[in-house]
Amino acid sequence: MSSQAPAAEKANSVGLPKPLALTSLALLVLGVLAFVAGLIKDPQSTWLAFQSNFIFTTMLACAGLTLAAIYTIIDARWCGPYRRFAEGLAAWIPFAFLMGIIGVFGGPYLFEWYDAPMHGKEAWLNPTRVYSTDLFLLGAMSLLAIGFLKASTRPTLHELAESGEGLPGRLAQKWTAGWQGDEVERALAKQRTERLAPVICLVFGVGFSLFNFDQVMSMEQAWYSNLFGAYVCWGGILSAVAASTLLGVLHRDSPGFEGLITESRMHDIGKLLFGFSTFWMYLLWSQYLVIYYGNLPEETFFLRDRLGPQFLVDKGYTEQAFAMSWGSWDFQWSRLKEGYGWVSMVVWGCCWLVPFWVLMGQRPKKTSWIVGPVSFTVLLGLWVERNLLIWPSVVKDDMTAFVGLIPICIGLGFVGAFVLVFLFYSKVFPSLSTARKS
Repeated sequence: MSSQAPAAEKANSVGLPKPLALTSLALLVLGVLAFVAGLIKDPQSTWLAFQSNFIFTTMLACAGLTLAAIYTIIDARWCGPYRRFAEGLAAWIPFAFLMGIIGVFGGPYLFEWYDAPMHGKEAWLNPTRVYSTDLFLLGAMSLLAIGFLKASTRPTLHELAESGEGLPGRLAQKWTAGWQGDEVERALAKQRTERLAPVICLVFGVGFSLFNFDQVMSMEQAWYSNLFGAYVCWGGILSAVAASTLLGVLHRDSPGFEGLITESRMHDIGKLLFGFSTFWMYLLWSQYLVIYYGNLPEETFFLRDRLGPQFLVDKGYTEQAFAMSWGSWDFQWSRLKEGYGWVSMVVWGCCWLVPFWVLMGQRPKKTSWIVGPVSFTVLLGLWVERNLLIWPSVVKDDMTAFVGLIPICIGLGFVGAFVLVFLFYSKVFPSLSTARKS
């Protein structure tokens, strides 16, 4: 990683880009209408679509805050605007808390245990315990996000508070009340963010592993994996890195960012994207391998619903028959049509094959027209992966279920809402370097 010293920053409100903001608002309205129509027509599919997009956006936002906290803990000097991009993703977290409250009403359509928990799991899998724990975690992360973002941006807002107009000026005035001078404020901001950063990482790593056990893994209440929570959380980290990489490409020539998205910084974030996608693959392989070798029916059914029978061995399957099954490519490809086999291949390709092979060299990481599409591909793959984790728990052997009209419109609604929040936070008072350092 490059170790350039961070330049002083100041807020420079540029306002919302109207075309993109209006498009995002239209998508939000479309999503709300689709959600209402879906509740009338097919409530179970509607809640499945809501749940998958809720998990995707929540993990993306919480991981964005965690990524900013990691930059703080290690005193990263290379990241520049990429830290602000990560903080912009974290602005969604309070809205994720609101989505969590709405999601309570979808419990009967998502979870078998809602009305009939398995024997021995009644104390853990019940609506009171699950939703009180998960809403507490979302509320705690929301408070941490507000505290961290306020402490991080406060030193940059003084000029905007004095000269800004409208909502940006009022927000800056509120966030800079009791101003103590530039040097003191920068020192206090560093102190406060350094205190909050380890707490954020612990809440995300430990707390949201439990959150994913509740909200995703328990949809198959008979299946469990100790690694599953970490796997879903790491997918969130990968999505935050991919989103930061894509935002860097999109902002490279934006007003105020000239000279800030350098080749050196693109190379650094590209290395994170390359390495983190490989670690995601490592976690996926670690879960799969022990289940494959153990070949226990109470474990294999979860993977069979998602991978199909291609990558699992049936009980009683002889070694000779297993070897012969891999000897025929026709038989191999045909088995991917079962379960959600082809969807799993899309996830594998988008989240690991593409970033690993395309970004292996140094030049692709520094080339915006290469690293940009790769980061978008990873984000798309992780969105499909969240659907793959959730839909097969309820809808078996229908790999196109999550791409119906209503689910796609609900997904677009989440995209519109997330982009609107990001635009409001990052465009109304973005923090830009006052010096152009490469």
